[in-house]
Amino acid sequence: MNFNLLEISSAFMVLFAIIDILGSIPIILNLQKKSKNLHALAASAVALLILIIFLFTGEGILKVFSVDIRSFAVAGSLVIFLFAIEMILDVEIYCNHGPKSSSAFVPLAFPLIAGPGSFTTLLSLRAEYSTENILVALVLNLLIVYLVLKATKRIETIIGEGGIYILRKFFGIILLAIAVKLFTTNISFLL
Repeated sequence: MNFNLLEISSAFMVLFAIIDILGSIPIILNLQKKSKNLHALAASAVALLILIIFLFTGEGILKVFSVDIRSFAVAGSLVIFLFAIEMILDVEIYCNHGPKSSSAFVPLAFPLIAGPGSFTTLLSLRAEYSTENILVALVLNLLIVYLVLKATKRIETIIGEGGIYILRKFFGIILLAIAVKLFTTNISFLL
């Protein structure tokens, strides 16, 4: 084992910025209103499992389906785009018609927490850092995700309904910008 505090902290900060669980609070609150059954532990554990599996097998999985990481990122940007449109325009595009407990997994664990941005980042980090350091950074990030998911009701109480509405609009624009950047960065290579 080659644990390196500098590598762990660098990988942690990059993943924290990409996962952006704090920026996802308005989306999480919206999902809670629709479903009421968001299980913080289940969503965090599933996201962690997806990310760990992708860390080790991501490129291979995509190759099996003849999909490159850029195509995957473009597809993910479209999903993020739809979430942003929901937040900005107060419309409902995403409907959870699956089992009541599934909203903890889709879209929360995947693609919100474990999505194309974090997948791409993991593949990039793997080229730079030791796998064990990335794993530690990943576990620490998902611990923070769990704590934020557990505290969203408290956060909503502190900020209030008006504050959540403003945050929802603000982060909707940020999410839209991220979707556009992810799309334009990757589509140019595909064309």
